[in-house]
Amino acid sequence: MNRQSGAGRPAVLAIAIGDPVRAAEWRDAFAAAAPDLAVLPADEADPAAVDFLLLWRAPPGTAARFPRLKAVLSLGAGVDAILADPAIPAGLPVIRMVDEALTQGMSEYVLWQVLRYHRREPELAAAQRGRRWAPVAAPLAGERCVGIMGLGELGAAAACRLAACGFRVKGWSRSAREVAGIATFHGPAQLAAFLAGVEILVCLLPLTPETAGVLSAPLFAALPRGAFLVNAARGEHLVEADLLAALASGQIAGATLDAFRAEPLPPDHPFWSHPAIIVTPHIASLTRPASGARSLVAEMRRILAGDAPLHAASRDRGY
Repeated sequence: MNRQSGAGRPAVLAIAIGDPVRAAEWRDAFAAAAPDLAVLPADEADPAAVDFLLLWRAPPGTAARFPRLKAVLSLGAGVDAILADPAIPAGLPVIRMVDEALTQGMSEYVLWQVLRYHRREPELAAAQRGRRWAPVAAPLAGERCVGIMGLGELGAAAACRLAACGFRVKGWSRSAREVAGIATFHGPAQLAAFLAGVEILVCLLPLTPETAGVLSAPLFAALPRGAFLVNAARGEHLVEADLLAALASGQIAGATLDAFRAEPLPPDHPFWSHPAIIVTPHIASLTRPASGARSLVAEMRRILAGDAPLHAASRDRGY
């Protein structure tokens, strides 16, 4: 593979990741995936020699320090924080992480949480805490309707995994999408039809100005009373006060939350102690360096060969 960046020198990748342990793991992964790729910490690289920048939880303006970038690479599937940086040049490609391991991890998380509510695990756990023998019956999967908001790589895969288990699955996205075996809806005009009958709602939407705050009182009111919520996307999708009110009224029976407006979630936050909320610490699907590096090396190969990357984010859409 030709990884020459010009002037006969190897391409240079700088890594700007806030966690030094994770940064070291990614350096090792890229070294294994592309031995002739020069990989350096961003603060040790010559800015004028850097061709690609792996970016995650770095201060705004980081990319602007490197004047010859061919692309910015995201460590995660979401690129909202990167695109929000006004210092990133408008024409510079921002590459989303699309990786089979990341997709599988998210599908497993969604299936885990949906099965938790489908088989009424919160009621069984409460009975155990109270030392009560309280058998509960769950419907069959085909009698349960699950809705997936967001039908990108992660959402479509999760929807198919649930459908393979027998659930009736509906999907909603910003623009029209077709997923085999899934009833799909799109756009604001079809949101109410999508929500009707959804007993377990899973949010996997990208974060954009249009989707911020979408998990709010009007949406909760459109669900059947006693529905459940799983948010494995971004904390900014959720209006926290509206969820607490919906839980208090019984409109929402329970919620699993993996992403939050403030992370780590502050110790005094009411979500920690709420009996109907399950908190997971943003671990729905973690990018694995070995497979993630191979995916990004393939994208860098395309760019260096003069081809368009496969997974560039759209500035207009915001993802």
